[in-house]
Amino acid sequence: MTIKRFAGALACAIAFATSAVAQTFPDHTIRLVVAFPPGGATDVIARIVAQGLTEELGQTVLVDNKGGASGIIGTEAVAKAAPDGYTLLFAPSSHATLKELYPNLSFDPLKDFTPIATAARTAYIYVVHPSVGAKSVKELLDIARAKPGTIAYASTGMGTAQHLAGEALRRAGNADILHIPYKGSGAVRGDLLSGRVQTMFDNVAVMLPYVQRKELLALAVTSAKRSPLLPEVPTMRELGLADVEIEGWFVVLGPAGVPDAVVQRLNKAVNKVLVAPATAERMATIGAEPLIGPPQDVTAIVTRDRDHWGKVIRDAGIKPE
Repeated sequence: MTIKRFAGALACAIAFATSAVAQTFPDHTIRLVVAFPPGGATDVIARIVAQGLTEELGQTVLVDNKGGASGIIGTEAVAKAAPDGYTLLFAPSSHATLKELYPNLSFDPLKDFTPIATAARTAYIYVVHPSVGAKSVKELLDIARAKPGTIAYASTGMGTAQHLAGEALRRAGNADILHIPYKGSGAVRGDLLSGRVQTMFDNVAVMLPYVQRKELLALAVTSAKRSPLLPEVPTMRELGLADVEIEGWFVVLGPAGVPDAVVQRLNKAVNKVLVAPATAERMATIGAEPLIGPPQDVTAIVTRDRDHWGKVIRDAGIKPE
């Protein structure tokens, strides 16, 4: 057999094998890893997507919470998993900046993962404890400038959207505001509601019940437009703080090397789940909206935030605590 005929036969064999994989995938449970504890926005949105995928794919899609080390433990586990489409990562926007914060990681957030699908985006709201006495962002910044080191903001970990939004506000407002990282959303709630830590950026819907009960005051949202859940609350851009405009996002990734046929099967299934009215309704209740697109959009969004927020991290000298 000539080299040319051999190459052609090999190409046909690969195409046949790829087609066979696409036709049989999936034939058992898919594990969707969330690298954070249960209860946060990443976990909640992952469960919405997993439920829809279970119905769409005809196989159970199981959410596996593998928290720890600011998301590194669960993310690393997926990077090292078999690239067969049965172990996936539901990653939040903090995924983009992991390498900037932890340069000695055993994996690369882009190179060691296969982009599967975008899933959702969400706005954050800036809240303050009533004991601070600030009813606007301006008033809070005035207090922070007048009494340096007395105002602190919480986040769910280094490099998270909550952390970066707080750092952006500190820099834009030229105010001495301290950062206190916590291990997940649940851990911070008690200290925030008691006033031990005074402020926080978090998902609109997560904070909505506390705002409605007046346990916390809503000062602004970080999205480009006002939230339908709190239409009376201004955006940071409206307040002249465009640098604090930040959007949380969530994407589905696999280990590097997932066959393209499997990627396309999963992407199609995720997009079908996202266009369903029931999905949009459920996401709306937590201040999120579906983010539909091809696998390439995952690479674009991760690269964009890596470059933008990576510069903020370097300029501010942010390091793991």
